[in-house]
Amino acid sequence: MTPDNAPSSAPFGAYAPNAAQAAIIRLATRSGLKRGAFRPWMSRLVNLLRGGPVDVQYQGASFRFYHQGSATERGALFNPDYNLDELDFLRQHTPAGGVFVDVGANVGTFALVMARQVGTKGKVVAIEPHPVTFARLAFNHAASNATQVRLVQAAAGDSDGELMIETGGGNLGATHVVSGPASADAIKVPSLRLTRILDEAGVARIDSLKIDVEGFEDRVLIGFFRDAPQSLWPRAVVIEHLSQNEWREDCIADMVARGFAVARRTRSNTFLSR
Repeated sequence: MTPDNAPSSAPFGAYAPNAAQAAIIRLATRSGLKRGAFRPWMSRLVNLLRGGPVDVQYQGASFRFYHQGSATERGALFNPDYNLDELDFLRQHTPAGGVFVDVGANVGTFALVMARQVGTKGKVVAIEPHPVTFARLAFNHAASNATQVRLVQAAAGDSDGELMIETGGGNLGATHVVSGPASADAIKVPSLRLTRILDEAGVARIDSLKIDVEGFEDRVLIGFFRDAPQSLWPRAVVIEHLSQNEWREDCIADMVARGFAVARRTRSNTFLSR
C-alpha cells in the first residue's frame, strides 16, 4: 500500500473506495458530517477501513485524494459543496473558450473543475510549487484528461528567482513561503513573476483568477497589476484572505483602487470583479 504522503503511479481507479469506505463517504456528503470539524474524524475512519488515498470524482473531474494529510483533499472528498460558492462565481465570469488562472493550484480542485467550464478551446494555467502537491496535481490532470490545462511547477512571486517554502501543522495544503528562519523541512523552489508565467503560457487575456498562497497574495498581485497591461487584468478574482495579516500591502485595496469592486466575502475568500 502506498503511504498517504507519497504519490502513487497506479492507474486511476486502483484506489476506488471499497464498499465500507463508499458508505462512510456517502454518509458524510449527505449529512452534517461533511462540515470541517467532522472531516478529520471521517478521514481517520475511511483510512482505518483501508489505508492510503481514495480515487473519486469531484465536480466532474477525477482525483486521487490523499485525505489524511491535506485539509483541501479532505474537504473535496467529504463535502460536495466544497468551494462551490467560489467556483460558481468564477464560472459566471468565465465563458466557454475562456481563460482561468489558478495561483496556488494545490491538487487541482479549482483548475481541473474550471477546465470543464472553459472547454477544449479554452485554457487554464495551474501554478503549484510544492513537488509532492505538484505530483498529485499532475496525476489528477492526467486522470481528468484535461489537455487544456497548463501546469507550472513554480511559485508565483514578485520577482524571478527562488523562494523557500514549508508546510506546517501536518496539512500539505497549508504550504507557505518562509518569511523568517526556515525549518529543517523547508525546501527551495523556483519563483516566477506572474506576468512571465502568463507570457510563457501564451496568455493574452484572463477571464478569471483564483489565488491562494497562504499570505503571499500581496507579493504576487501588487506587482502584477503594476506591470501588466490592463488588457491582461482578469475580469473576476477570488482571493483567499485568511492570512492577510501577513500581507505587507493590502492587495484588495490596491485592486479596488484600480477599478475592481468587492462582490462578496466569505469566511475565507473575497470575490472581486470589474
